[in-house]
Amino acid sequence: MKKLNVLQFICSSGFYGAERWVLALAKYLNPQEVNCHLAVTIESGNDELKIIDEFNKLEGNIFQLSMGNRFDLKVVDKLVDVIKNNDIDIIHTHGYKSDILGLLAAKKAGIKIVITPHGFSNGIDFKLRCFIWLGCQTFRFADIVAPLSKALCDDVRGFGVKEERLVYVQNGVDLSEVEEQKIKENPLKSVGDNKRIGFVGQMISRKNIKDILDIFESLAGKHPNITLSLLGDGESRVELEEYTKSLTHKDRIEFLGFRDDRLELLQSFDLFVMTSSLEGIPRCLMEATAMGVPVAAYNIAGIDQLIEHEKTGLLAPYGEKELLATYWETLLFNEEKATELSNAAYEFVNANYSGKRMSDEYTEIFNRLMDGNNAKK
Repeated sequence: MKKLNVLQFICSSGFYGAERWVLALAKYLNPQEVNCHLAVTIESGNDELKIIDEFNKLEGNIFQLSMGNRFDLKVVDKLVDVIKNNDIDIIHTHGYKSDILGLLAAKKAGIKIVITPHGFSNGIDFKLRCFIWLGCQTFRFADIVAPLSKALCDDVRGFGVKEERLVYVQNGVDLSEVEEQKIKENPLKSVGDNKRIGFVGQMISRKNIKDILDIFESLAGKHPNITLSLLGDGESRVELEEYTKSLTHKDRIEFLGFRDDRLELLQSFDLFVMTSSLEGIPRCLMEATAMGVPVAAYNIAGIDQLIEHEKTGLLAPYGEKELLATYWETLLFNEEKATELSNAAYEFVNANYSGKRMSDEYTEIFNRLMDGNNAKK
């Protein structure tokens, strides 16, 4: 059997969950069956992409496609050249921009396209919403749409995707780095009665980080030994930092940006928190549970596939900050409860969300697609 050439295509603006997901997929795809390559767009301000550095550690070629503006249609012809010159069988896209450009290139080159929606933005900017709408229209023309969660499958159906083209592959991640970090000594860990609360992720509207700040402020007066560490960056960071200046306990809140020692910092958390309004299946949450950090969050679609209330973490209905604050306190100061839930979460994520299992399912999809069969079992 001829090995398949699959091109992962992403318009990257940093090193977020989608980029890490692509790397996990590429790492675990069986090299006896699939040659996995990467195409990324190079735009103003993103000429040093970490996904390129990380993909260089794997087998497969990397193609960097320069863009003259934020949506340069000339990239379509550049993609077509990559496809034809490298005998690409399938292009696999990730994100609104890559879905649009990738679909146009796939149709022009006459190859198959698989689209994986990683989540939907709730941005209020009119141009962004129009662009997102256009990206979502590509789903109807893809050969396969493979969302990362069951909730995203329901969303995709709303855009008119036929059932025979919709495939759910449960999300998977590469947790080997987490396991390596867990056995290391960590000088960042809290000592004595000190407790560090932490968040990792993009600082964008749908992450709703202001609620994290509000909840921390409500507890910090009662508990002088707690601190809050926020890892990540994004369009909301400046606004959030400005808001933090108005808080009484601002000196115990730190904005750390993106860090190379992200996993070491994650390991140092006594509690991992999320207050998102919209998610796929968050990689950062998988890493937190795999690290053994207890979790308190809002109960929304995507998060509920990783955390079950009172079994693997504590979940409050969306927007109920006072209730979520009590859950923070429980997990921070009831060590027995926190250990029980975090151990259960660790077992669950390792049993259900391995990168190898996910990659095996994608390999089957790719092969069935090229055989001309329906990619659904």
